[in-house]
This record gives sequence, C-alpha cells and structure tokens, in this order.
Amino acid sequence: MSRIGKMSIAVPAGVSLTCEDNVVTVKGAKGELKRKIGGGVEVKVEDGQITLTTNSTEKDAGAYHGLYRALIAGMVKGVSEGFSKALEVKGVGWKATKQGNKLILNVGFSHPVEFPEPEGIKIDVPSPTDITVSGIDKELVGQVAANLRSIREPEPYHGYGIRYKNEHVEHKEGKTSGKGKK
Repeated sequence: MSRIGKMSIAVPAGVSLTCEDNVVTVKGAKGELKRKIGGGVEVKVEDGQITLTTNSTEKDAGAYHGLYRALIAGMVKGVSEGFSKALEVKGVGWKATKQGNKLILNVGFSHPVEFPEPEGIKIDVPSPTDITVSGIDKELVGQVAANLRSIREPEPYHGYGIRYKNEHVEHKEGKTSGKGKK
C-alpha cells in the first residue's frame, strides 16, 4: 500500500467532490474538473476529508493508489487556488506580445510565431520578456508551458531562448582559436 495514498486530502471551504461510476468530479470557485478513476481504487468523502482505499483483488491496485491520491489532491488545489508557470524570453530583440487570444513570439526566426491560447488556459504577458501560463488543470498548465518552451529552447552558449523562470542553463565555453597549438 502506498504511503502517499494513505494520506487523506483536506477539502477546503467552497470545494465539493462527488464520485459516481468511477468518475471523480471536483467543483470549486475557479471551475470544475473531472477524472476517471480505475485500478481498483475507491474514493470516499467523510467529514471534509477525502480518503482513498484499494481493492486488493486487482494486480495494479497498489500502484494506482498513490497516483490517484496525488491527482485528486491536484484537482482540489486547482479549483480552489489554481496553478501557474512563469517563463522568460532571453535574447537580443526577442519579445512576446499578446493579441486577442494569441501569443505572438519574436524569437529569432524570420517570422513571428503565433501560439493560440488553449481552452482552460490563460496566458499573460506582464512585460515583453515575461510570460505567465495559468489555469486550474495542473497537467494542462505544465504541458502548455513545455510547448511554449519547445518553440525555442535555451541554447548553452549565450543562453538565448524561452526558459522557465529561475531555470539554470549550463553554459558551455565557445570555440577557441588554434594559436599556441603545435
């Protein structure tokens, strides 16, 4: 049995959870999330606490116990507080702007790159070199941030590219001249 799966999840005020036909629905101030639960895991809501138990007859029930507990905890946090990822654009003349529901990136290509805002995600540009991705679904926020970063990943010589805020990029030494070699 999973150590993480044994821990209960506290339900904050304003959040409701229902489980019908192995589909967990979490509703809160910021929205609603649904996820299908399988693998012999049962969800119970008692006295403002969510507990998960496993059905030991299925082979993979123990493996899914901690996974579904973490996913449901993320859903509860998402509908009550939300998630966000911050990215920064580094490069000479590189910038990001927002036009309607599209993010326009000028990151060293011959043309600007348009990135449409997916449903359920809000992309903000507080300054031309900062991008904030926010939403209630942790998995979707992380995937959109990774997709933005993959447009122009940071390169190791100058550090140009789109990177996560406070991400450390290991710099390499550039080429040296052949002087002094025999």
